[in-house]
Amino acid sequence: MEAYLLVKWIHVLSSTLLFGTGLGIAFFMWMAHLRGDPAHIAATARTVVIADACFTAPAVVVQFLSGWWLVRFLGLPLDYSWVRAALWLFVLVGCCWLPVLWLQVRARDLARAAVAQGTSLPRQYRVVMRWWFILGWPAFIGVMAIFWLMVAKPAGL
Repeated sequence: MEAYLLVKWIHVLSSTLLFGTGLGIAFFMWMAHLRGDPAHIAATARTVVIADACFTAPAVVVQFLSGWWLVRFLGLPLDYSWVRAALWLFVLVGCCWLPVLWLQVRARDLARAAVAQGTSLPRQYRVVMRWWFILGWPAFIGVMAIFWLMVAKPAGL
């Protein structure tokens, strides 16, 4: 039972880190975007990319592995209603998050280039940020739904 509680604690802690880091990254990236200053955007996006590599990506791996272990320990089949729903949402969130990572790198690079050339942000930057914003919503809602599933564990899905 001690192993179960330890892994469950790690799972909860990594989910908190994943959600908090994701929300913080989105906030700072969006605020820099609204400011519109290429130098500020480049610096913020640089930090955001580093934070995703240091915190978000490892938390995703820990979430998957600890969740898998907990389901196996409890003897739940992977097609059990809320487990299946959580796994599909995890995949959906990942399918949104991976392009967002690339879009953050692209926004950083476009802002850096604008700073180096002494120009304003190119039209392409706005397209990148539009997609970043659009993909962020299903990822955010998906994570919120996964949290609900983990707490409520509804049997009749």
